[in-house]
Amino acid sequence: MKKALLKILHSSALALCAIAVSFHARAAQTAAELAPAPQMGFNNWNSTHCRAEFNEAMIRGVADKFIELGLKDAGYTYVNIDDCWAYWQRDEDGKLRPNPERFPSGIKALADYIHGKGLKFGLYSSAGSWTCEPKQANHGFPGGLGHEKQDAMLYASWGVDYLKYDNCNNEKIDAKQRYSAMGEALRATGRSIFYSLCEWGENKAWLWAGEPPVDGNSWRTTGDIEDKYASMLKLFKQNVVLDAYAKPGHWNDPDMLEVGNGGMTDVEYRSHFSLWAIMAAPLLIGTDLRTVKPEALEILLNKEVIAVDQDALGVQGKRIRATGGVHVIVKPLKDGSRAVAVFNETNSAKEASVTPAELGLDAIKKYTVRDLWAHADANGDGAIRVKLAPHATAIYRISAL
Repeated sequence: MKKALLKILHSSALALCAIAVSFHARAAQTAAELAPAPQMGFNNWNSTHCRAEFNEAMIRGVADKFIELGLKDAGYTYVNIDDCWAYWQRDEDGKLRPNPERFPSGIKALADYIHGKGLKFGLYSSAGSWTCEPKQANHGFPGGLGHEKQDAMLYASWGVDYLKYDNCNNEKIDAKQRYSAMGEALRATGRSIFYSLCEWGENKAWLWAGEPPVDGNSWRTTGDIEDKYASMLKLFKQNVVLDAYAKPGHWNDPDMLEVGNGGMTDVEYRSHFSLWAIMAAPLLIGTDLRTVKPEALEILLNKEVIAVDQDALGVQGKRIRATGGVHVIVKPLKDGSRAVAVFNETNSAKEASVTPAELGLDAIKKYTVRDLWAHADANGDGAIRVKLAPHATAIYRISAL
């Protein structure tokens, strides 16, 4: 009887070890395996900020909409919650805890619900003593500075798949030091957690955040976006020149999408979406999907534009021309074709043309030029000729016949 019991215990121990080894084998992903393409999903901040409507019922409802509206099928994966989820102080053991009014079921239960939909769950913190909202440190929410190992283990135990790590109340400690501490702590958990740095480009994170010991998967290159054309244009111009620093596993991030929040026209929102896609930027929806309008949803569900963003070659588009307020950005794609965006930033209509030579096309070949908003093809030498409304973007996929 004793031998039988020992045999059972030994077998159980081996099974547990096998599970543990399997877990760590899955978790020990390289950055390129964890983030082969820019992240796609949702973040509540742009639509709710810290208002009372931000709670677990809302986030569960958004996760439901991923399925109902076809967003999951289009490639959107992460359901991320932003600032104001936490209670205003840690518990007696120094652990973070959720606000009991906003998240009465707890964070793990919410993560489990989202995982049950076949989606991934993201959380927010700051590489400072307090997070960003509100600004008065003694009335805010605890940040991760000095608690990196403890917080990372807690996130892993809750089933967190993504961490957005902000830069507020950082006590003037070196950014690379602070972001390295959390990067190392996340990897030490044994769980694959997408690491999104949000230091607003103040310390030129693109120069260091993609390498150990930080090894971030994306980093903000800009300040926060506003739901205004001027803000979107400013962030585009700051990010488009950083194409050399993006690659699979490591992405430039000009902040989240405002599509559907009402501050821009549909033409401007199509430009926003097209430009983020050609720049291989994260596509994180910032509008409340429970009330999203059909026009906004049509933009967010354009699978041909999404495919440009998510292309497996993992190259950020390069701007080859910016003359007279017209920008031309070219992005090589895995299948040998190339995406081209032509953007009119001005307040007047513009006629624009792009020659095959500018695009590096073979003069003796013929090409299909597919308009990714009109979903229409034209065959020829690959040249682009288009009349653009103010603030409009045309985006194409050019393939050899």
